[in-house]
Amino acid sequence: MENWLGKSLKQKLSLLIIISVLVPVLSLGLFSYYIAESLTEEKAKSSGMNTLRQIGAYLENMVSDVENLSLFLIGHPDVQSYLKTTEHDLLKQTSIVNLLTTLSISKPYIANVMIESNEDNKPSVSFRSVLESEWADIQSEYPSYYEKYPKWWSPVHHFVTSDGKEDVITMSRPIRSTSKYYDIGMLKISLTQSVISSHLKQAGLEGEGVALLLDEQNRILAGPEGYSTNKNLNDYFPGIVEFKGKSGSFDYREAEERSTVLYYQMPNVNWRLVGIIPAKAYRAQNQYFLTLTAIAVSISMLFVIAFVLVLIQKVTKPLSALTNFLRNSSPDEPLPTLPVTSIDEVGQLIISYNRMSSRIINLTDEVKLSEALKKEADMSALQAQINPHFLYNTLSSVHWMALMKGDEKIADMVGSLSDFLRFSLNKGQEYCAISQEILHVDHYVKIQSIRYPDKFDYEANIPAELLDMRMLKLLLQPLIENAMIHGILKREGKGSIIVKAVSAGERITFIVQDDGVGMSRERLELLREKISANLGIDPLKNNDSAGSSYGLSNVHNRLQLHYGHEAGLRIESVEGSGTKVSFTIIPIQSEIK
Repeated sequence: MENWLGKSLKQKLSLLIIISVLVPVLSLGLFSYYIAESLTEEKAKSSGMNTLRQIGAYLENMVSDVENLSLFLIGHPDVQSYLKTTEHDLLKQTSIVNLLTTLSISKPYIANVMIESNEDNKPSVSFRSVLESEWADIQSEYPSYYEKYPKWWSPVHHFVTSDGKEDVITMSRPIRSTSKYYDIGMLKISLTQSVISSHLKQAGLEGEGVALLLDEQNRILAGPEGYSTNKNLNDYFPGIVEFKGKSGSFDYREAEERSTVLYYQMPNVNWRLVGIIPAKAYRAQNQYFLTLTAIAVSISMLFVIAFVLVLIQKVTKPLSALTNFLRNSSPDEPLPTLPVTSIDEVGQLIISYNRMSSRIINLTDEVKLSEALKKEADMSALQAQINPHFLYNTLSSVHWMALMKGDEKIADMVGSLSDFLRFSLNKGQEYCAISQEILHVDHYVKIQSIRYPDKFDYEANIPAELLDMRMLKLLLQPLIENAMIHGILKREGKGSIIVKAVSAGERITFIVQDDGVGMSRERLELLREKISANLGIDPLKNNDSAGSSYGLSNVHNRLQLHYGHEAGLRIESVEGSGTKVSFTIIPIQSEIK
């Protein structure tokens, strides 16, 4: 892949643009699919919850109808009269049977209505004769419910009538005397469980979803085939969490076995409708959208690739022509001029190339002229070396004459001056050993100590391991000169000048510090600004020594030129306390040829 990318700009641009476009397209496709999947699930939940509410509304109407019927029968005069009399009145019993039949025959969900007297010698009255019933077992199994709640809905049980065996859910409530408010009987209204189950089977939840009716203890009252009544929901869905609130939803299990559980609490009875939708129902619905998304993304990818290749070909064709011109051109001949076919960025590049070829010809002529002038300057410099040699010979003669006459101070001063000048010229070399730079400073200090006896002390602290390293020459002497002339000589009494070097890793920091008169804050800021602006004027000299070969600006400029902008001078000064000037360089380990 790396070799293929390195072949041409066309291949690089094609691959990079295709990737930069395809990644968002693929990401958008995946994002759309996940959004659709989430919307499908939310839609299924919303639809399922609406279905449960519709079934709940139907069951609530059924329960409300039973409630109203029970209230009507409890207060009916014939029922009250029949239960209050101690004698068995067959005529009243027949009248009540006709009443129950009239009220119940038009309601297919009512399996039976029964009125029982508290007196053992008085038979029960119902519009259907019950031959066998589990009610006694239900009553003995849940005595606390039967005794605690005046109105109570039983779990599913069955009774046998002349029409056969039938599963029912019974609501029982006591009948009290309307005059003296004591119990005189019991009313039982039974609902046909199969009618409720048929509505749950027609719920139409997504996929293979099922709808169940549970009582307050999560026992199944009604549901589709395969779910036995009176069994706990946990028997079919182990570990299912408790229902919180009146309605809501949660996930049961994870991954491939995940199902969505919806629940709705009926307000007037302790029944709960529960819908369970397998997650695979969502995936089946999303398969079509996934296929459609894949097709759309594939078509978009093909279109993008074709469009990018055509676009890249159009853009890189002029560049390829320019490359061929440059590859086939001879370095000894002028560069050819290319035709400009457009005014876009590529056209501007070709125009710049044509201008550059013309400029190269002019620069070649200038270089040739510059080389000729340089040779001439070298000849002039060679001739000028006669004067330094004459100066060295003259100073040497003066030195020996002073020694012959016994004037050692003059001899030392002339000898130091000779060495000082010889190092300054140094045959045109720019770098020297640190030891040579320190020796040059020593010569200068020796000359000044003869001129200004007992005016200053000088100390140089240079680690021995740094002496053989090489640095740009004539950096320390101008700093010593400024410290002496503008710091020490202007103060009263004797001063001191200290030169030291500190190494840190590859870098060496040189510090020249004096205890002279120093500078005010305003003058220090002015000095820093002028040095940073490279004005070439040393404010410490007040322009009275502008002819000096080396000033602070000169040193600062040379440091930045040879060592970079970070190597410039750093100046600190306190008026009346002295001045400290420092700079940091990376020395040369070996001698420069």
